[in-house]
Amino acid sequence: MRWHGLAWDHRTVPDIDDLRREIDELDATILAAVQRRAEVSKEIGKARMASGGTRLVHNREMQVIERYSVLGPEGKDLAILLLQLGRGRLGH
Repeated sequence: MRWHGLAWDHRTVPDIDDLRREIDELDATILAAVQRRAEVSKEIGKARMASGGTRLVHNREMQVIERYSVLGPEGKDLAILLLQLGRGRLGH
């Protein structure tokens, strides 16, 4: 909204409903990507264990956490949650 002389120009105000719909669409995309990420991560863990390796690779996890650190401290927390989702239950 901009001030033009004696009145506000309402044409510059973004429509909140449109923005909320966009957020809903983004959330759906993010959720699908997170679910797929977890599936792929679990498959990697299974493949690594089947070939005699360890289920988790600390260096790789640190790379993921570092990548998300561009979002600040919350980004690191998000990375940790994503890693946990991809692990599934340890020991299974």
